[in-house]
Amino acid sequence: MRTDARRHHDPQVRGFASDNYAGAHPEVLAAIALANGGHQVAYGEDDYTGHLQRVMHSHFGPTAEAFPVFNGTGANVVALQALTDRWGAVICAESAHINVDEGGAPERMGGLKLLTVPTPDGKLTPELIDRQAYGWDDEHRAMPQVVSITQNTELGTVYTPDEIRAICDHAHGHGMKVHLDGARIANAAASLDVPMRTFTNTVGVDVLSFGGTKNGALFGEAVVVLNPDAVRAMKHLRKLSMQLASKMRFVSVQLEALLAKDLWLRNARHANAMAQRLAEGVRAIDGVEILYPVQANAVFARLPHAVSERLQKRFRFYFWDETAGDVRWMCSFDTREDDVDAFLQALKEEMAR
Repeated sequence: MRTDARRHHDPQVRGFASDNYAGAHPEVLAAIALANGGHQVAYGEDDYTGHLQRVMHSHFGPTAEAFPVFNGTGANVVALQALTDRWGAVICAESAHINVDEGGAPERMGGLKLLTVPTPDGKLTPELIDRQAYGWDDEHRAMPQVVSITQNTELGTVYTPDEIRAICDHAHGHGMKVHLDGARIANAAASLDVPMRTFTNTVGVDVLSFGGTKNGALFGEAVVVLNPDAVRAMKHLRKLSMQLASKMRFVSVQLEALLAKDLWLRNARHANAMAQRLAEGVRAIDGVEILYPVQANAVFARLPHAVSERLQKRFRFYFWDETAGDVRWMCSFDTREDDVDAFLQALKEEMAR
């Protein structure tokens, strides 16, 4: 029996739950169609993955090497495995995605230990790192070998290049390496108004998890090795970790579409601008508190729990700390000014009830 594909959702409905909720950018979809047809060598030997390397060089320098993967968790787990020994550990913020939102994958699949540090704003500092940077000769303790930071952070804050340089210098001084989870790296670059290299390879980051999905890709991220001397056996680890795509051209061409020109930056700037518009509106509403500086595409706020529950029936978003009444509102590359204004109006109405 023939069945025809049909739309199962209203494409005019947008929420503020996650930038993962957004669809793929039309230019990315067009690139996928362009790469379709005919035969290309599998497992990354295709022309599109080859060209992606040259595109990555334009952003991160001639020694950068990209290893496309399916998703962000895969990128992080592969990257961290490449930087650690079996007895190694990774220092990260307590709020880090690798600690909170990856289902234990770094530990269970990567076989490594996470050494977490509480942070007031999601950002590590050399002083905070030192709370866990000890015991290298203690066989009773997992050995700290990597510092992992997120740019921008899970709390929507952004490291300056100088802050990351200080972290890299400090970590390298202890013989550790630095991994940057760049799931929203484009939003950070747009916020800082600097090239991505300014706060990655230029300041000493060894390996980067480059994010595409949250910035307009259909699927796909990449592990970008910035310091070839810091890793080993990357291609073997990617395969072992079930992150080697056979039809890799369809991952690579999406990243190329984002990076070859300025689509990555246009998308990120727009999402950030929508978050600023949302934050400005929220600040004018009595009884709603913005919790952290709005530096990228996220707004964290505290408001009465009952108000959030009513508002969630009108717009999708998540509690960040339900006990405290903290929520997270995310903007995407396709968030419209009308979406923000409608949400603010609904928030005002629910606060007035």
